[in-house]
Amino acid sequence: MRMRYISTRSTAQSVCFADAALRGLAEDGGLFIPISIPQYRSAVKNSISSMSFSEIGFETIKPFVEGEIPDNALMEIIEGAFNFEAPVVKVGSRGILELFHGPTAAFKDFGARFMARTFSYLRRGDSKPLTILVATSGDTGGAVASGFYGVEGIKVTVLYPKGRISPLQEKQIAGLGENISAIAVEGSFDDCQRMVKSAFSNKRICACLDMSSANSINISRLIPQAVYYAAASGKAAACNGEALLFCVPSGNFGNLTAGLYAREMGAPISGFIAATNINKTFPDYLESGSYKPCASVATISNAMDVGAPSNFERMQAHWPLSEMRHILKSFYVTDEETRLTIKTVHNRYAYTLDPHGAVGWFAAEQLEKQGKLNGAYVVVLETAHPAKFSDVVEPITGALPLPEQLVEAQNRLASSITIPAKDSALEAALLD
Repeated sequence: MRMRYISTRSTAQSVCFADAALRGLAEDGGLFIPISIPQYRSAVKNSISSMSFSEIGFETIKPFVEGEIPDNALMEIIEGAFNFEAPVVKVGSRGILELFHGPTAAFKDFGARFMARTFSYLRRGDSKPLTILVATSGDTGGAVASGFYGVEGIKVTVLYPKGRISPLQEKQIAGLGENISAIAVEGSFDDCQRMVKSAFSNKRICACLDMSSANSINISRLIPQAVYYAAASGKAAACNGEALLFCVPSGNFGNLTAGLYAREMGAPISGFIAATNINKTFPDYLESGSYKPCASVATISNAMDVGAPSNFERMQAHWPLSEMRHILKSFYVTDEETRLTIKTVHNRYAYTLDPHGAVGWFAAEQLEKQGKLNGAYVVVLETAHPAKFSDVVEPITGALPLPEQLVEAQNRLASSITIPAKDSALEAALLD
């Protein structure tokens, strides 16, 4: 039976997976969510600790696309997208889920590579090019640019906040050329995100371009991220036999939402820690029960500089506040605490965290000291390679070797246009 998708803002109409993925946003401006979150088969739950990553990927994604992508095509997409590892390594008394072994050294590679291959399959035979419009606070842009680079019939435009991403991140976004265009916005990530959403409701743009989004607002990028949670939970549960918590460095909350999907499907996950920097909209919400988005503040964990997380709308549509409080704990971390954590973990365990992973480590450490983790085994997500943030990390730890997949990107010449944070400026750039 085919999965149907509805808007977070209305249940009046439903669409199939292909429509939800290729549209990106619902017509009413809401995010697409599945009518129900499917369950793993009993056989999968019983053997998840011994299954391969590709097998878990197939069992996780299939219920969301069944009837639209045949099994053989789906497995081909999965094996092509997930051709790198996602190991859980032990650091002190915790696990670290390393999600930086893909081509752009960030967790966004999982969703972006799956999405690119899926779009290519769904658009087969289409003559009109598809424009992918995406806003990034750092790693999304590079992953999407890499995933879609050279894909026939698809053009990508990436918006990023000028001066608020690392030089290496900028080269990954703006150094490819060909079907990848980069726009530096004189504003924050929230401005970029608002402009992208506005473009999808702009009748003039929509009349001229076939468009879709590659942010985590797109359901086809979010679903594949559930795979590494399921795979890691199976391994961690088998090794430790304790309640398992994932600590997720959180900005736009797509990554955390994917983890919640994996738990809902039946992966052996007890709950989550949503670790944020001082952009603490979500910790404040869990504490007060009142959601108050605000302007973002720049930090050294820049991919999390989000004051109005888009995927909160998706979370709220699935889980009421009372259930979120049961499943989730949250904690916010300052830049000073982030730097101290990088130093402490490096000196104590000879392991180098990137600023986002350091936010997660510190949050878990503080909640454990407060007695709020009840003896659970914590796996912290290391969402990007620390060398991507050498300007922050190297003054603390010393020189970092650049991983092989980033050496080529480091030598690129970034080329982008700069526009003010105005919808009209983006319209002009897209229709030029």
